[in-house]
Amino acid sequence: MARLRLPKVLITPIHLSRRLMLYLRLLLLVLVIVPVIVSSGRWLHVSRVDLTTDHLYTLTPGTLKIVDTLRHPLNLTLYFSSHATRDLPQLRSYEQRVREVLQEMAVRSHGRIHLQVIDPVPYSDDESNAEAGGLTAASGGSNGERVFFGLVGNTLPADAEGRAARERMPEKTLSIPFFDPAREAFLEYDIAKLLYELNQSSKPLVGVISSLPVDGNPLLGVPPWTVMQQLNQLFDVKMLDQNKLQFISDRIKVLLLIHPQELSVSAQYAIDQYVLGGGHLVVFVDPDAELETPAVPAVGPESSGVSSNLPRLFAAWGVRFDPNKVVLDRSRALPIELAGSSFNHPAMLALGSQQLNHDDVVTASLQRINVATIGYFDLAPNATTRLIPLLQSSAQAEAVSTQRVLRDSNNPSQLLQGYKPDNVHYVLAARLRGPFTSAFPERASQPGHLTHSGSSAEVILIADTDLLNDRLWVEPQNILGQTMMRVFANNGDFVNNLVDNLSGSSALLSIRGRSTSQRPFTRVQALRNVADQKFLQKERELEKELADTRRRLQELQPAKGSQAGLITAEQRHEIEQFRQRQMAINKALRDVQHQLNAEIDALGFRLKVINIVLVPGLVTLIGLLYGWRRTRRNRRYR
Repeated sequence: MARLRLPKVLITPIHLSRRLMLYLRLLLLVLVIVPVIVSSGRWLHVSRVDLTTDHLYTLTPGTLKIVDTLRHPLNLTLYFSSHATRDLPQLRSYEQRVREVLQEMAVRSHGRIHLQVIDPVPYSDDESNAEAGGLTAASGGSNGERVFFGLVGNTLPADAEGRAARERMPEKTLSIPFFDPAREAFLEYDIAKLLYELNQSSKPLVGVISSLPVDGNPLLGVPPWTVMQQLNQLFDVKMLDQNKLQFISDRIKVLLLIHPQELSVSAQYAIDQYVLGGGHLVVFVDPDAELETPAVPAVGPESSGVSSNLPRLFAAWGVRFDPNKVVLDRSRALPIELAGSSFNHPAMLALGSQQLNHDDVVTASLQRINVATIGYFDLAPNATTRLIPLLQSSAQAEAVSTQRVLRDSNNPSQLLQGYKPDNVHYVLAARLRGPFTSAFPERASQPGHLTHSGSSAEVILIADTDLLNDRLWVEPQNILGQTMMRVFANNGDFVNNLVDNLSGSSALLSIRGRSTSQRPFTRVQALRNVADQKFLQKERELEKELADTRRRLQELQPAKGSQAGLITAEQRHEIEQFRQRQMAINKALRDVQHQLNAEIDALGFRLKVINIVLVPGLVTLIGLLYGWRRTRRNRRYR
């Protein structure tokens, strides 16, 4: 009876019920958790933290505003020739940077941006689509293949939103032909600009006020200046009559004021209120508009008829401009032909890359801008505005009177007599950033009068009108019976970039240049600088000795044939000595180059040892010590 199994029979149902309940709970947990995990990608927000030093992956507020205000879905296609660039690591690295920025924008758009990446292999439909989208292929790929690296964006047709949406936003395609690594600082701006333009349903309206015949004369068969022809292709350009100007509509995204002469008070007030209301103004003034005769002659005893100025508005904005001063720069003098002779004209300048602001999106990609008899800007002592240069002179520049330039116009070499550089980088064109105050405080009682602008207000100032003229940057050529324009300077690109930049929204204008993802090896650069200083002197000495040796050999060689090809044993010995010395100098120069790289190679080896051997070894040692101490402690408490 001691082995009665009744208790075991009574316990079994309890265990079965507990096990069943456990299984049911697990099944219920699976039924709840799995759908949550599957659907979490749609409604859960993923936290993203940018830990880079310069916040490379954090979009600026301007870009976020553009992405958040997209009205219709956009399709972005990044074409990158991955196979053709397998031997171009720098370009592949930059492609990753571009793709990450695009992905960040796509994530932010919440489905309004559809991004795809395509490798357009040769002779494929993808390659044809890339070319049709406006992309430019570069040469130099593996096995001579063409390299595509650009972005094509287009608006998607309306679907569930109906036909009305398609009518408001017609389907269109825009592109970035090629992502140049040199423009990495403006990568976010370029992409945001593409998104902004795709989101617009019409061309921006640009107004032009000019006392010069920039729009040509249809009655006389005179075509518009080339710069105006280019603007008409990209924008909706409207000429405004300065004599009837009373008000400037805010529909005008950019206003070009070219060579303002004898502007009425009403026209100046309209410009003043346009700027204070957030309008974008580009002012072209000139101490000597030498290439064209003004369409509206200046009047008054103090007017020369060739200069222009905005004294009242400039004074209100804290700007100083003297129409009686012209900037000469002998280091940037432009070669010209005059009366059959060639001159380097110090008043006509070829501004190169060193005179352009490469931190500004407008001038970052430009190489040369030609100007003539240009003036300069400065800030008044009490100015509250900021002057950010776009074009500057070199330190070899000198400011002289306009009358002197006019007097010596037929003999430019006279301008170099008594030339004394001012050692000043004169500001020839600049962004003037507000806030601005009204130049007409007496009209404060009028309805709708604005007294101050916002803090982000901006005006572009350019102290030359001649740069707009064809003569300084294009020339016609007859090719196969058609007249084509050969461009030899970036004047047209400069104006197009200005209008393009200002015609965007305030969000687009707020996007500035960013730092690049390429981080320099500062330690390596420091070693290289030290090595250069250490061995440069020796290298120069050896090169000088080598040049002397070669010259001496050349002097001895004629003597070799001076006596019917006979040379003495002493001459032969001297020639051989010089040849041996030349070989020794060449070897010494190679040794100098090897020494220049020795410390850098040593640094690289030390870094490899640290990363591959030392750090893993320390981690392993710490782990072993920790395990040994834990083992000893466990044994102690047993």
